[in-house]
Amino acid sequence: RDAYFGPIFAGYDWTRAWEKAEKPDVVILVYNDHASAFDMKIIPTFAIGCGERYKPADEGWGPRQVPDVIGHPDLAWHVAQSLILDEFDMTIINEMDVDHGLTVPLSMMFGHVPEWPCKVIPLAVNVVTYPPPSGNRCWALGEAIARAVESFPEDLNVQIWGTGGMSHQLQGPRAGLINQQWDNAFLDGLIGDSDHLRRIPHIEYLRETGSEGIEMVMWLIMRGALGKATRALHRHYHVPCSNTAIGHLVLEPIGEIS
Repeated sequence: RDAYFGPIFAGYDWTRAWEKAEKPDVVILVYNDHASAFDMKIIPTFAIGCGERYKPADEGWGPRQVPDVIGHPDLAWHVAQSLILDEFDMTIINEMDVDHGLTVPLSMMFGHVPEWPCKVIPLAVNVVTYPPPSGNRCWALGEAIARAVESFPEDLNVQIWGTGGMSHQLQGPRAGLINQQWDNAFLDGLIGDSDHLRRIPHIEYLRETGSEGIEMVMWLIMRGALGKATRALHRHYHVPCSNTAIGHLVLEPIGEIS
């Protein structure tokens, strides 16, 4: 690890050790696709992968050299049914390739491994093409996911990960924008009672965190699934990282989730 990139990865050392101890059976991984599985022909707001296996996508340089992602169809179909009956109009995907939005978080959490140590249910969110879902809707989806998992008859250790870059803008006059103050306030807000985050409007994400900062609404799906209050077990934030602020939190719920 060199001096420039080392702090990025050092911030995940604690989490990797924690994951080895926790041994999740399934991760519901909330992410955004980057025109690998979806393009302008179809733009689902929320899509859930119910397949058995997902291969790494070729994003122009060949597929990432990482293991195939193995799904959990039984739990995925249960969650999909529960969400739809809970009035979330999910798009169900049985076959798709998964890009860096999903596989990089797995690499950061588990490192270089011959196979991922858990099953993964991809949950793709449109944050690329306007309009993305609101923070409030994402939070409510997280609450519904928690209810779905709790009603599944098999006893599984299930984690939910919210992903997405923090403040960043990749193009235009504000390319390279990073707002450390806003990012850290957002991380602060995810700990404890986070209800106020539901009401952040799209325009604030755009103004304060750049055109790609809207990806942070995906974190609210994770946060909504954890109930009214949380405590932080680990926190990490670092810039620069390819003109993208990088941060992560390991949260656990306080009290009942639902």
